[in-house]
Amino acid sequence: MGYGDDLLVTSLAAKIKKQFPERQIVIGIAEKNQAFHSPIYENNPNIADCRNLDNDKPIHLIDYHELNRPYIDYDKSIPNNYVWRNFKPIPGEIYFSDQEIFEAKKIISNAKKFWDDNHNKKFRNIIFLETSSTKINDTQFSFKHQNKDWGIQNWISLINKLKNDYLIIQSKHTQTKKIDGIFIPQELDFRLACALLKEVDFYVGPEGGFGHVAAALNKKAVLYFGGWISPDVIGYEFHENIYYEDKQSPCGVKLKPCEHCSKAREVITADFFLQHIYKISSS
Repeated sequence: MGYGDDLLVTSLAAKIKKQFPERQIVIGIAEKNQAFHSPIYENNPNIADCRNLDNDKPIHLIDYHELNRPYIDYDKSIPNNYVWRNFKPIPGEIYFSDQEIFEAKKIISNAKKFWDDNHNKKFRNIIFLETSSTKINDTQFSFKHQNKDWGIQNWISLINKLKNDYLIIQSKHTQTKKIDGIFIPQELDFRLACALLKEVDFYVGPEGGFGHVAAALNKKAVLYFGGWISPDVIGYEFHENIYYEDKQSPCGVKLKPCEHCSKAREVITADFFLQHIYKISSS
């Protein structure tokens, strides 16, 4: 599963733990009696480390995995397309160590110095930015994530309109394409990126893991949904969710390039995106 999916189940884990505090809550495949660990679950008091369970205490396995996601209608889905269920996510929970918060604050300090070295005015807000999935060139998942993607040229166009007024910190991973004029940390794993998101004003990026992190941290966000999945399925009402309204939306195409998703990238312009950013930055 992706980190966003891992976050989605944490609210259920908290509910079960409250009801049965003596149980060790783990997440995995019930049919195989198999549990999974995720970096998302680290430091979470409601989820036990499945690698280090106490055999003298009861174990509660939540059946939640890539073939049992609550927002996918598996009966109606076909090999090339997901069909979505009516679903409303509940913001999850993520817990940071003191060291992660310390490192995140250090990155913020470095980003502010970067701003001062390049500008003679104060920034309006601090934005955490993601521009693409880590799986966009993955051999198994690339078409899905390319269809969901807004496109690097659109992101560059948007950032060029923002970077002189907003301090932007760009996420860094193996698929990141650095955008000139904005700050990018030297080292950034996913948990540290999440801790960093806690320290900024809001998140801007594609629908996915960081959108769910923003919700868990009660952070404002502007998210590109395109026409692949609807915010009515997986979005949060307190976020600005940019969706391509079209008769083919949401398409859920995952095994080939989608012309409908390509059209969404053309229709949703940087100026349109910008208006949503102005809306939350002034609220």
